[in-house]
Amino acid sequence: MKRCAPILVLATIFMSGCLWGPRFKRPTVAAPSTFRGQTSADSFSLADQAWWNIYSDPLLEALIKEALKNNYDLRTAIAHTQEAHAYVGVARAAYSPQVGFDSGVQRDLGVYKAAPDLDLPAAGDSTQNLILGGLSTAWEIDLWGRIRNQTTAANATYLGTQEARRGLMLSLVSDVAAAYLELVELDRRLEVAKQSRDAFQATYKLFSERFGAGIVSKLQVTRAEAALAAAEGAINDIERQIAAKENQICVLVGRNPGPVERISPALEWNPPPSVPAGIPSQLLERRPDIRQAEDNIRSALASVGVANANFFPRIGLTALFGRVSTDLSSLTSGSSTVWALAASASGPLFTGGRLTQQRRAAKAVFDQAKFQYSQSALKAFQEVSDALIASQKLSAVEEQQKREVTALTESVTIANKRYLGGLASYYEVLEAQQLLYPAEFSLSETSRDRRLAVVQLYKALGGGWSLDNAQFTKGH
Repeated sequence: MKRCAPILVLATIFMSGCLWGPRFKRPTVAAPSTFRGQTSADSFSLADQAWWNIYSDPLLEALIKEALKNNYDLRTAIAHTQEAHAYVGVARAAYSPQVGFDSGVQRDLGVYKAAPDLDLPAAGDSTQNLILGGLSTAWEIDLWGRIRNQTTAANATYLGTQEARRGLMLSLVSDVAAAYLELVELDRRLEVAKQSRDAFQATYKLFSERFGAGIVSKLQVTRAEAALAAAEGAINDIERQIAAKENQICVLVGRNPGPVERISPALEWNPPPSVPAGIPSQLLERRPDIRQAEDNIRSALASVGVANANFFPRIGLTALFGRVSTDLSSLTSGSSTVWALAASASGPLFTGGRLTQQRRAAKAVFDQAKFQYSQSALKAFQEVSDALIASQKLSAVEEQQKREVTALTESVTIANKRYLGGLASYYEVLEAQQLLYPAEFSLSETSRDRRLAVVQLYKALGGGWSLDNAQFTKGH
């Protein structure tokens, strides 16, 4: 039997090492050599730049800084991170002995009957006080890695909340920039709408005068009036959209709804001439959501270790030291010392399959975390590819729409000259105007979308990933 003892000890140590949980290994993702829409792998990425180098507009930069300081969703994320960090301390505290104090006061009353044959005292009653005061301690020996895995899971959750906060910061920068660019585009559309209103106003005035002179029919006047009313209605609708967009920006930056200062549409920020995307495999290191998904795998893996350890007994040490006295005044000076030292082991024998199902559930959560990581990576590759292709194609579309607007502007001029010279009817002028202003609206939207594509690409690449939180928040 004595010879078996070392073998049992070694077996126990070996089993405890196995039960600490499987080692973490990042899931393999088949990253493409280049992003779709990327001509060649770039050594430099747009994400390597700080956001203030991308959005080189002082008014936009001021709004982003204000949002990073005051946005309530970001404040909530920061508080959530602090909560997760506190829970790491809670889990780590189980490594240390837990020390407390025990105290109590007890008063007993005994009633006795006279029983000479049993040699009992005379009939009567007696009271007795008992006062206890002492310190107690308990410590669980983490033989199977239960506490270690709980701490690992809590720490992975904490790191995941940090990545979530980082992702929210990047999203906030992108959302403010996108809303700002949309607001500037609405200003441009408002200018186009006012120009069209002025043009239809002049046409309506001209037709009214010619109708008064008996030169044209009432039909031309009413059609011109309808076009003017439509243009004025468009102005009101665009002004409504501008107010809503300003309110959206105010909420993002933590303000009450109100006006937002921005640059003139003619001076709008232009995106960089080239938008390098970098190497796809580096995306796994930069994207906050992918890094958070990796932390979720670590947490789930540690939870599997906890589920394994729950099958084995918890071994602990407890101790008590104090004094007992029948009189409070003699509690500290008396000699009635009480102490106790004990070792305990408690473990499951039959749980009706509860522990087995808990372990299966933990493994299923681990599998889910791995699949979510792979899905996050695929989604990231898609978002980068979409933004790259959008940036390229929208640039080509914008060039063609500029040609279209230039040609239609010239056609309006020619139609007006022909009409005033009596060589064309009103319908030719109306048709030219009704083709020009929608084309100008489309050009404005395309220019906005091309700039938004750069914003989306910067976000999709995990822009500013090399900055720490303080740099990211404070800017320059």
